[in-house]
Order: sequence, then C-alpha cells, then structure tokens
Amino acid sequence: MSDFDSKRRQRFLGEDYFKWLLASFSENIASWEDRLTPIGDTENERKALTRGIVASDSYRRFLLMYTGGADISLLRDEFDSVVSAFEQLTIAERVHQADDRQPPLAFSEIGDYETAMQLIGFCYLLHRRALLPRIVAMFDPAYRGKDTLYEDLLAYELEGRVDVDSWFHDVPYRPLVFSLYREAKQECVDDITQYLEAWYPGMAAAVWHDGHLEAQKGGKGTYVGYWAIEAAAVAYLLELDDSSFRDHLLYPKDLADFARNFDPAKGNPPALQNNGPKTVRTGQVCPETGIWKAQGHHVPGVMVQQGERMPEVFAPDRSGAYRSQPALWEFERKA
Repeated sequence: MSDFDSKRRQRFLGEDYFKWLLASFSENIASWEDRLTPIGDTENERKALTRGIVASDSYRRFLLMYTGGADISLLRDEFDSVVSAFEQLTIAERVHQADDRQPPLAFSEIGDYETAMQLIGFCYLLHRRALLPRIVAMFDPAYRGKDTLYEDLLAYELEGRVDVDSWFHDVPYRPLVFSLYREAKQECVDDITQYLEAWYPGMAAAVWHDGHLEAQKGGKGTYVGYWAIEAAAVAYLLELDDSSFRDHLLYPKDLADFARNFDPAKGNPPALQNNGPKTVRTGQVCPETGIWKAQGHHVPGVMVQQGERMPEVFAPDRSGAYRSQPALWEFERKA
C-alpha cells in the first residue's frame, strides 16, 4: 500500500487524480483573481459568475484536501478562505441581481443546500463557530425561518433562531432532522444511521453525484469526496456515541474526533519546561523546529516547523485499523 493510499480517507480517490485535481483547483482559483469570465451580458453578471467559479473551486478543493488525508488542524485554518470566497460570491450576486437578500446558494437545489449545511457543520467540527455569523449574513435574508435543519443547527450557537416545522428536502434529511428532537440517544443514533444510508441516493440530483465513476476510470471527473458533514456535526453537538456508524463510508469520523478532542485553550504554543521532555498535542502550535515523535505510536518521527500546527498521527487504532488520530508529540531532536 502506498503512502497516499494509507492516508486518503475514501477509497475512490486515486493519487494521480488527486494531484491533478488539486493543482487544477489551485490554478483556477489563482487565474480568476484578476480577470472575468467572458460569459454574461453585463459586467456585473460576469463578476457574479466569476465569483461563483472561485467559491465552488475553493470549497471543492477544501473537500478534496480532507478526502486526500490533509491534517485537520491545517484545514481549520484553510476554512477562512472558503467562507471568504462565498462572501465575495454573495456580494457579487446581490449587485448583479439588485437584491440584497440574494444568497450565494439556492436551498431549492439539493447540491447547494447540502453545501450550505456542510459549511455550518464545518464551523462546529473545526471549532470555528466565530464564522457562523458570517454564514448567517449570507443566508438569513433569504432563508431565515424557512428550514428546520438550518435553524436548528444554528441554534446550538446563536440566540434568537426561529422554531419552524418545515424543510426544503425531505429526502434524505428527514431522519437527521428527527434526530434533533429525540428524547433517547439511541433513537438519535438510529436516525443518523438511517440518514447515512439515505444520503448518497438522496443526492442523485446533485451535479457531483457518481463523479467517482469517471475518476476511477482515469477520467477527470467531479469527485472530491462524499461526506455527510452535517451528520458528524449533529453527532458531536448531541454528544452521541458514534461507534455503531463511525466506519460508514460517508461519515467523516476524523472530523468528529477532532471536534471532540480539540482544546481551544491549547491553540497557542505551550510553555515548555526546561527540565523533562518537550511535549505538545495535535492542533497546538509547534514551539520549536525539529523532529517530533508521537508518544505511544510505533511510527517514525516527523519534521515540524515552529509556528505550524502539530499534525495528527497515522497509526493503528485499537481495532488495528490505520487512521489519522490525535497524538501527544514529544520533541526528539533538532533538524
């Protein structure tokens, strides 16, 4: 098994395809910084279409990075740029449509709706709740009080949300909505299990559906990963035991683990003692450039630069399955 195959988070993702698509997204995003698409009848329309390309590519690149095994602490920092891209799209769309309520994504389209729920879910899973008001500013003018899942997810952090009993897409979201109203946690677990089974067929109308088929053939495809991000967010917010469904193909268990283990108080470089070993946990800022060894794991040390976030370690879990997981890193030597 190659290093990439052991690091990737879904089996559909091949290394050549990953490298090609990641480079393609990065090049496209950079290329649209100082030019507009020729498509569109007016300059405002061309600006809106261009911002749409950048927002889509930024988010799809972000998902691809997660699927490819990127360290989640790095994705936590990267998420800012994704939200900013959608903010720029929102501004451009509102100018183009001459409507200050215009959202960047249409809830009536299931692919757009899923992206919006994922953005909210990422705010919780990455501990970036401070970004939620920015997401609300994009979507509330059009959708406040119109969708149960949208309102209920936001209500875990923001006051004054609306109690509403309707949502845009019954399939596949009904079990997930129901999970937020159960009295027994086992019922919530059963609902999320049902939701994970319904998620992929329920996304048949999304433009990226079945994109992995072309990717597996060596084509260019649209596959960046299939992830029920919002399911992990709900499991985290409800403090559920996800052991019965955490190995489901569509469940981003590494994000759920990151959310549970993240310590905001340790987001800055820790104070190191002059005596005893220097240790720092995954997600903290590296205090010294050098080789760091993951305690309790029989894996080689890794080179980490001062100021970088300490990574997760890719090692066997208790079941013997290899996966990325948080670690306590001990300074081994200077590079």
